[in-house]
Amino acid sequence: MSDAQSIRPFLTALEKDGALVRVAKSVEREFELSAFLSAADAGPALIFDSVVGSPLRVAGNLLNSRARIAAALDIDIGEIVPRIHQAIRAPVKPVKVASGRVQEVVTLDDPLAGLPVPRFFERESRPYITAGVILARDPVTGRGNASFARFAILDGRTAMVGIAPNHHLALFSRRAAEAGRTLEIAVVIGAHPAIQLAACLYLGVGDDELDCAGSLLGRPVDVVPAKTVELMVPADAELILEGRIDARQPIEEGLVSEYHGMYEQYGPGFLATFSALTRRGDAIYQAIEPGYHREHVYLGALPIAASLLSAISAVVPNVRDVAVTEAGAGRTDIVVQIADIRPGQARRAMFAAFAAVSLVKRVTVVDADIDPWDAVAVDWARVNRMRLERDLLLVPQAGTDRSEPMEDGGLVTKAGFDATAKPADRVEGVERALPPAAFRDAARRWFTENLPVEQRLWLR
Repeated sequence: MSDAQSIRPFLTALEKDGALVRVAKSVEREFELSAFLSAADAGPALIFDSVVGSPLRVAGNLLNSRARIAAALDIDIGEIVPRIHQAIRAPVKPVKVASGRVQEVVTLDDPLAGLPVPRFFERESRPYITAGVILARDPVTGRGNASFARFAILDGRTAMVGIAPNHHLALFSRRAAEAGRTLEIAVVIGAHPAIQLAACLYLGVGDDELDCAGSLLGRPVDVVPAKTVELMVPADAELILEGRIDARQPIEEGLVSEYHGMYEQYGPGFLATFSALTRRGDAIYQAIEPGYHREHVYLGALPIAASLLSAISAVVPNVRDVAVTEAGAGRTDIVVQIADIRPGQARRAMFAAFAAVSLVKRVTVVDADIDPWDAVAVDWARVNRMRLERDLLLVPQAGTDRSEPMEDGGLVTKAGFDATAKPADRVEGVERALPPAAFRDAARRWFTENLPVEQRLWLR
């Protein structure tokens, strides 16, 4: 048994780097915990040592930037999307181990009681579990799936789970209901960040995200049999809720916050009934501030970027990178970087992105000299390399997800911006005015060698 596949090594590293703050005061689950997480949105990770009504500590705001996610995976920032892309292509299956720390304490009566589940926002009527990776199996094929969805707590045993109709977990829940059964699930909280990132991937039905997590970890996910459901669960997580989803029992949700930062009214979700809580003896409960907050944004953005890179590279092999922007809440707005672009490839990339992820509604294509993650550089390319009458693509009445804030009947107009340089547009050419490369490289080396890391975050 070990801590290697939990959040603990990452929390330790963040504290060592001064990127973690311990909140010593006792905080309330009703709004106060959320207010602290919201205030620290662009700042440090937080540990709450005391939460009223619960014996457990709470951790939050862990993965609120590309830099944090790179640190969690022990790679450079520029390696994140290629690394996730590689994990999709070379999955590693979990391995069963003899025992796991996640089962040191087993609670069968009222498994939800006593958990420090926050009520986040003013117009939401219930507290929500937001950092739970949900494991399930397709009732038809038996293939596994890992995903995120929020659980609204109803009482000590039951919750409402809201799942977008096209998500695989919703599909599996409906298939189970059609067969007159419930769907067994395990909700994993406080697993290694690689497992959390993998659960956000857009894969095909039958492709198990837990296998991709093993590839991201660089070794298989260690799993043990759950106690009350027939699923294998991560052995090193902080805590796991075991239960069943019944798609035959709708539960009205009311207003719920969405990734774009506003409320949505989705109608009924499904009933989830929990049969067990297993946890470490000193478990840390993890909470992700939902809505338009950076951890929620980047947990979606980077796996979606990797999925899009895979889809676009199938038709545009010279694609180099894909960014999913913070302005688009990590879902709806993307930038595609293509090297040595050829005529027609910009539009091929746009249509491939629209087809791959229904939420994407704006695609900007840039050249290799534009960092797709640099919002100012991308806007510079749109302003200085586009002729709108030629390079703007509008796709009216395109299919989208129910969470798109401007959708009407499941449709929205999508836009593509070809912001790549066309040399014939300018007699003077499109070359950037810069000092010679050798001098730029030497200047960068001087700053790198003579300034501490925190004083050269601006360095390009």
